Amino acid sequence: MTKSKIVIGREDIADFPLLNLGGIEVKTDSGAYTSSFHCHNIELISVDGVEKLKCYFLDPEHDKYRNKEFIFETFVLKKVKSSNGQMEERYSISTEIRLFEKTYPIDLTLTERGSMKFPVLLGRKFLSKRFVVDSSLTNLSQKGKIKIVTY
Repeated sequence: MTKSKIVIGREDIADFPLLNLGGIEVKTDSGAYTSSFHCHNIELISVDGVEKLKCYFLDPEHDKYRNKEFIFETFVLKKVKSSNGQMEERYSISTEIRLFEKTYPIDLTLTERGSMKFPVLLGRKFLSKRFVVDSSLTNLSQKGKIKIVTY
């Protein structure tokens, strides 16, 4: 039985249609299990007695920042090993990402990544069943270059 996967480079540009965020820089990170998106002012709020998650995606300095408050009714609190090896708790949401003219479901942990070059990391959980990473390439989805690997 043969399997096929799309080749993705070390970085690309993606859209997040349910969040109304487009043209966002993403970095593939095969060392990370989960995918993450940079947020600030992440907090739990109570609306009519129901706990909800509030945050702002990106930073005011980012060219795609819209100063839009996002409120999520569905979220989970996960334990994640951060890049420095420490365990930390992060909120996670389920949404969609658009790459290579196709929309995929994705779980994103929300974290402060303001000091990082890329606001989004795509981890193994998202990448492994769909993509093969070629670290010598960049922006294949943005350029409309779909390469398929069959094995």
